[in-house]
Amino acid sequence: MKPFIAAAALLAGLAALPAPAQNAAPPPAAAAMPSTADSLRQAMRTDKRGLVERNMQLTAQEAAKFWPIYDTYQQELDRVVQRENRAILDYINAENTMTDANAKRIAREVLRAQGEEHKLREKQLRRMLAVLPARKAVRYLQIETKLATLQRYDVAERIPLVR
Repeated sequence: MKPFIAAAALLAGLAALPAPAQNAAPPPAAAAMPSTADSLRQAMRTDKRGLVERNMQLTAQEAAKFWPIYDTYQQELDRVVQRENRAILDYINAENTMTDANAKRIAREVLRAQGEEHKLREKQLRRMLAVLPARKAVRYLQIETKLATLQRYDVAERIPLVR
């Protein structure tokens, strides 16, 4: 789990860095993304779809193509996240009686789920690039990445290291 925690910490750190200055002014809705981790967590819990909508700046035509793809992705992502969560719960339940064999099994399951999530993200980007301008497709990928990074950090923060 050490590489996972290190990667999550690195991504969280990178996500928190300010973006480099650009010559052009940012679009008016750029401020829609909550500025602190706590406000982002709250927005994610209460209305992830609304958070995405406020930050995507989609035209009506783009939205008609985007939302069905978004909904399908969220369903697919939920299955993968549930699989990873089950493995993490296995770890938590076995924490005091963890065997080497069980630790290996759980680590493999977490890594498999993370690999599936990565493949799913690549597939989602291809889908988005097919229906949106590249900048908007990448914006969506950034939003999903920020949210996933925050969730991973929250999980990593709560789970003690294997003894």
